[in-house]
Amino acid sequence: MRSALATVALAVTVMVTVSFLVPLALLLRTHVQTQAMLAAEQRVNTAMPLLTLGTDQADLAKAVARADTTGQLCIHLPDGSRLGTTHAETPLLNRATQGRTALIGDVPGGRDYLQPVLLGHDQIAVIEEFVPNSELNRGLTRAWTIMALLATGLVIGSVLVADRLGARVVRASRKLSHAAAALGAGDLDIRVEPTGPPDLRAVGDAFNTMADRVRQLLATERELVADLSHRLRTPMTALRLAAERIGPTPAAPQLAKAVEQLEDELDAIIVAARTPLSTRSTRAESGVAPRATGTGLPGPAPGESCQVSEVAAHRVGFWAVLAEQQGRVCTFEATDEPTPVQLPGDHVAAVVDALVGNVFRHTPDGTRFAVSVRRTAQSVVLVVEDDGPGIADPAVALSRGTSGAGSTGLGLDIARSAAESTRGRLRIGPGPLGGARVEVDLALAAQDRRPLGRPWRNRRRGTQKPRGRHG
Repeated sequence: MRSALATVALAVTVMVTVSFLVPLALLLRTHVQTQAMLAAEQRVNTAMPLLTLGTDQADLAKAVARADTTGQLCIHLPDGSRLGTTHAETPLLNRATQGRTALIGDVPGGRDYLQPVLLGHDQIAVIEEFVPNSELNRGLTRAWTIMALLATGLVIGSVLVADRLGARVVRASRKLSHAAAALGAGDLDIRVEPTGPPDLRAVGDAFNTMADRVRQLLATERELVADLSHRLRTPMTALRLAAERIGPTPAAPQLAKAVEQLEDELDAIIVAARTPLSTRSTRAESGVAPRATGTGLPGPAPGESCQVSEVAAHRVGFWAVLAEQQGRVCTFEATDEPTPVQLPGDHVAAVVDALVGNVFRHTPDGTRFAVSVRRTAQSVVLVVEDDGPGIADPAVALSRGTSGAGSTGLGLDIARSAAESTRGRLRIGPGPLGGARVEVDLALAAQDRRPLGRPWRNRRRGTQKPRGRHG
């Protein structure tokens, strides 16, 4: 922007300077030449009385020598003789003699002024005054040089002024840009000092007002989420007490564990909602990531990773108890190879819970499902498939909040967010069991990747049995 303003100032100043200086230079040359010819005419008029002395050449030669100090005067007598050095050509002399009017003609080396003089007996004498080019252009070089220097100074001055103004505008714009980037990164305390032109100062004031408003809205939203989450404590407490009154049954430990996990998640939601964004950013930079809240997953924190196969086995074991109660056949298969990804374990657990939970919510009892984990050269693939009715429109199912099956549509969005946070992807399609098949590609941790096409030694697959009975 700064260079653009300087370029515009340079172009405009050059155009204006040229449009004024070129006509001025031509006018100055015309003026100098006119003054030189007027001086020649005055000298001719001074020499005209010499012809009144007669046409005796000796007397005229003496008079001309006294009157002409420059050696540029020449008198052409009627008899064809002349006194002095002539520069005029014969056609020009004939025109002056026959026309009996003063003439100005260009000759080699300069310009001639011819003045006819009527003598007695209708005889014509011509007085010639030669003006050399040095006199016609006297002072022009100096004047043009001064004008060129003045124009150069004006151009340089305008460019410098434009550059200073541009630097002022650029500094103010860069401050606004950096502040906007910091605000987008979560620094709600960032503010700018309005500087620069009035328009940019107005933008700075508007930015500060917007930042204050964003901070206020986010604080209100955090309190609202925390209050809504806190309201769930009462039914959760009642549920826990009811679970304790059930007594010793096979499902009682799993129910108690599920209630305990829900209370932990609820506490995590309240703490995360009331934690300022600036504090969360600091924790993320230090390697401590916030817990998944069920409404989307944040990006992976630096240094945190987990083994997908281990987390998936643990979560499938949790769901296996409920699957047995509903008459579902649940199978799990995982590779023996390491499956590290740059995600915390609770993030991967949230993905498995979301996908398996969708099977329980959207398929009838008795529907079987399978969970598998395999490793490729660059990623870990988590697959959940069932033999239910399937997903009619995968594009609609991936739209957050519009699953088309009477739910919130956040389950698949959680899985997609986790995949994209590792630069992976989520795919939905029909599976070999006849129902839906959801594949989540999670990129391997950088230190565990291997070139494409390179075989992995001792690679083998096996069926692992997590906790609980399942198929």
